[in-house]
Amino acid sequence: MTKPFPSGQYNIVDERTKAIIVQRLTSASGHLYGVERMAREEAPCIELMMQLQAVQASLNKVSVMMLEAHLETCLLAVVQGENLTERKRVLSEVASIFEISKKYNYFIEGELPDNGN
Repeated sequence: MTKPFPSGQYNIVDERTKAIIVQRLTSASGHLYGVERMAREEAPCIELMMQLQAVQASLNKVSVMMLEAHLETCLLAVVQGENLTERKRVLSEVASIFEISKKYNYFIEGELPDNGN
């Protein structure tokens, strides 16, 4: 298992995963800089949108990797542990990520998903 931070939280990624995440973020950052340059040079809108989609896909992949790592370490540790307060805190954190995602999708798509209510 990875090392806990002083607060008791776990460092959610091993060195290999950390290297992959950093590499993907560095790549996305460079790609985004290229899109910024394209915008300054007034590249066609469709080209800008295609490049932005590529950056977003890369960042989404990093988000999925981080979530998987979090579920495999932090969440697993607290679910198996005895500390009910810590369990509630971590579950609340995970729920908040999904709430942020729902708000983002609403912003992009303009409507909240129908959940049967």
